Amino acid sequence: MDNIDRRIINALQTGFPISERPYQEAAQALGLSEQELLDRLENLLKDQTLSRFGPLYDAEAMGGALTLAAMQVAEDRFEKVTGIVNAFPEVAHNYARSHALNMWFVLATETPEQLQQALAGIERETGLTVYNMPKITEYFVGLKLEA
Repeated sequence: MDNIDRRIINALQTGFPISERPYQEAAQALGLSEQELLDRLENLLKDQTLSRFGPLYDAEAMGGALTLAAMQVAEDRFEKVTGIVNAFPEVAHNYARSHALNMWFVLATETPEQLQQALAGIERETGLTVYNMPKITEYFVGLKLEA
């Protein structure tokens, strides 16, 4: 990663233009051509410097739903259950934890009803209780990682 990549990462974390040509506008602000910005972003994704480049949507404001869920999974079944849970397209993240509830995952759906169906489906397919922990209050934290 060179200084131009660092400038791109640092600049695009705090905003991206909403316009007819957002990449062109972002590139101009960085003193780059649109194609150079696109190529650099593609390379940063390819070499896994970036794991993702895209917008964050407020699913609930668009009528969707999301929740944090957890399960207690026996160690000898953990890998198999992970595969079952991760096969649900509604599962956005899934992490192992050192806790009695040792599998934590986030589900995001287009409707609240789909969320309940996904939770029930995971329980049915794993035979395990899914603890649904929906958000009560949302806090916004401005996190920016310097590249």
